[in-house]
Amino acid sequence: MFYYVLKYVLLGPLLRVAFRPRIEGLDHVPASGAAIVAGNHLSFADHFLMPAVLRRRITFLAKAEYFTGPGLKGRLTAFFFRSAGQIPVDRSGKEAGQAAIREGLGVLARDELLGIYPEGTRSHDGRLYKGKVGVAVMALRAGVPVVPCAMIGTFEAQPPGRKIPKLHPVVIRFGEPLDFSRYAGMEGEKAVLRAVTDEILYAILSLSGQEYVDRYAADVKAEKAAKADRGRRFPRLPHR
Repeated sequence: MFYYVLKYVLLGPLLRVAFRPRIEGLDHVPASGAAIVAGNHLSFADHFLMPAVLRRRITFLAKAEYFTGPGLKGRLTAFFFRSAGQIPVDRSGKEAGQAAIREGLGVLARDELLGIYPEGTRSHDGRLYKGKVGVAVMALRAGVPVVPCAMIGTFEAQPPGRKIPKLHPVVIRFGEPLDFSRYAGMEGEKAVLRAVTDEILYAILSLSGQEYVDRYAADVKAEKAAKADRGRRFPRLPHR
């Protein structure tokens, strides 16, 4: 119930006024039955903008940190995400990926829409990064179509580190559903999973027009953080 209150009464109208989203290809999202909507991830606002424009309810796999924050703010954030139907997923440890897949398959088994960001994390620089194969595993196991989605303009509206988004027009573009039934029963083959994932990322890229980086975003972020940490510990001496 709270999901629909957020969408139609509290948050949805506010988002439409603030971002003035232009929606393209909405008819590509199936009117019924299970499907995966796979999108790029540029901003915290993505979690709310896509559900606000879809006709159907969509459930995202959200990082567990959103549900475990300390203090009043943490409890309110957890309440908000749970009430909006989002599922916490622990991204640490060897079983993290399998847990996410189990949760996602559970959503699809109920003939619902599952939202997922194949990159695994937000882009820190607006580019599109290599996709993780979990989306391919779920698509093949569940035998469902994948609808590519491109969020355009959300990075400019709320880049990483900006708490309050600025007013900026946004385009939300959905592509034609991708059918992977030709790979049925092959979800255990790594080459197939990589091929399916790359096809999904290429479809998102075609819709978004982003620059593509053939590396995982999490790895690039970790390298950047490590470099910044080294710079703090061992600052360069000024030239004389």
